[in-house]
Amino acid sequence: MDMKDDSLVITGMGAVTPIGIGVPVYWDNLIHGRSGIGPITSFDAHELPVRIAAEVRDFDPEARFDRTLLRGSSLFMQFGLAAAREALEMSGLPVERHAERIGIIFATAMGGVAPVSEAGQQYQLSKHKKVSPHFVPAIISNMGAAQAAILFGILGPSLTVHTACSAGGDAMYTAAMLLRANLCDAVLVMGGESGICDVTVSSLAQAKALSRNNEDPTGASRPFDLKRDGFVIGEGGGAVVLEKASFAAARGAVFYARLAGVANTMDAYHITAPHPEGLGAARCMRLALAEAGIDPSAIGYINAHGTSTVLGDVAETRAVKAVFGDRVPPMSSTKGATGHLMGAGGITEVIACIMSIREGILPPTLNYEYPDPECDLDYIPLKAREAGISTAMSNALGFGGQNSTVVVTK
Repeated sequence: MDMKDDSLVITGMGAVTPIGIGVPVYWDNLIHGRSGIGPITSFDAHELPVRIAAEVRDFDPEARFDRTLLRGSSLFMQFGLAAAREALEMSGLPVERHAERIGIIFATAMGGVAPVSEAGQQYQLSKHKKVSPHFVPAIISNMGAAQAAILFGILGPSLTVHTACSAGGDAMYTAAMLLRANLCDAVLVMGGESGICDVTVSSLAQAKALSRNNEDPTGASRPFDLKRDGFVIGEGGGAVVLEKASFAAARGAVFYARLAGVANTMDAYHITAPHPEGLGAARCMRLALAEAGIDPSAIGYINAHGTSTVLGDVAETRAVKAVFGDRVPPMSSTKGATGHLMGAGGITEVIACIMSIREGILPPTLNYEYPDPECDLDYIPLKAREAGISTAMSNALGFGGQNSTVVVTK
């Protein structure tokens, strides 16, 4: 493939999601409209106002990792590591030969909040007031990257991105900076999230951020729908291998997509609410398009942040209109199926964009049944749509006014 030497390409992908483990299963369930949302099973939630989540099913850490890794890690890292292994295997990257020129960027929003909550409760009930020596390594966020370095033998730069729900997109932004600064030839970009626990769910429920549709879990996440009442918390992992095109071509790698543009901005407005007009998100999309050197009309599909919150969905809709005018491309939120994977979601949703380009299918927005006058775009309701596209955009927006946009091309 003819690529400029400074182009960045994606040569491997990995996904651990509530609708399937592995990119083929994740993608198949996504385009067939299957939901991964159900009653919470990881802890007793019966006293909470929110009792639903998008949990990863049938994930057996003991079958995937050795005891040493398991003792010093927690579930959010393990999700990311499983996705990273899939991405590296798909890429065929000979890590040992290039170890010092391969970097790692790890993304997470919540980090080890779940084991912190559990350990705190155990400590209060403990007679001897002792905590495992493995506790701290298992909860600090950078250990996701550290464990990946140990597991795969990667020796290059390592950074952990902790920018709330935009962390996955920001991890790709950071990786691109490392590559363009010639500090690496390839970067393993990975994210992991497992913040489904009593304190997190209780706090988000009290903030009225979560859907309380406990009676209909699969219908609870309703991006852009008039009857939406909040997002559904999810968990999982995602990973891509990002390389310089010249480096990847020299070893005969398959290019699954090109990373054309990435951007990061702030709203400077509120710690949890987006700017009502989506000004920061709109500026982020414009910057990513400018870096890609393309006109908005070149975008064939947008994977929206679309969390199913009342304020967020309206703000993103306004931002998209501001950028695309009267030529807005089809747009969907895959969170209707997966719930909100937070730090991991920015990566799994870029993977959805890549698969849309490669397969000619756009994933649907589940549960979009009642149009909202303030959300009046083409959200690809209910069913996937065939469409031959060459360029797609993914938005990931987070608390604190964090905005991230990624543009990928064929």
